[in-house]
Amino acid sequence: MVFSPDGRWILSASFDKSVRLWDGSTGRFVATLRGHVGPVYQVAWSPDSRLAVSGSKDSTLKLWDLDKRKMIVDLPGHSDEVFAVDWGCGDEGAVASGGRDKVVKIWRR
Repeated sequence: MVFSPDGRWILSASFDKSVRLWDGSTGRFVATLRGHVGPVYQVAWSPDSRLAVSGSKDSTLKLWDLDKRKMIVDLPGHSDEVFAVDWGCGDEGAVASGGRDKVVKIWRR
């Protein structure tokens, strides 16, 4: 689980292949985001708290628009499970990922 930078939201990764959005002040469940076909291992927020990225056993990253509560881009590219994702600071919108394939990737918008 991870709080959004503005503290308003919490995202959780789940072995049921989903990402879940929670209210950061009450802890109440808000929405389920689906798109992965394998367990989700990690999630990370964009610096402006509008987007998130998730990494999964299905070897993909998914970029999520949290206002619309939907996936906006699928990022295939790893050849095995994606264990780690993080969003860079700054305006470029770079995302880093690492996985079982022993590869670190940098994704730019």
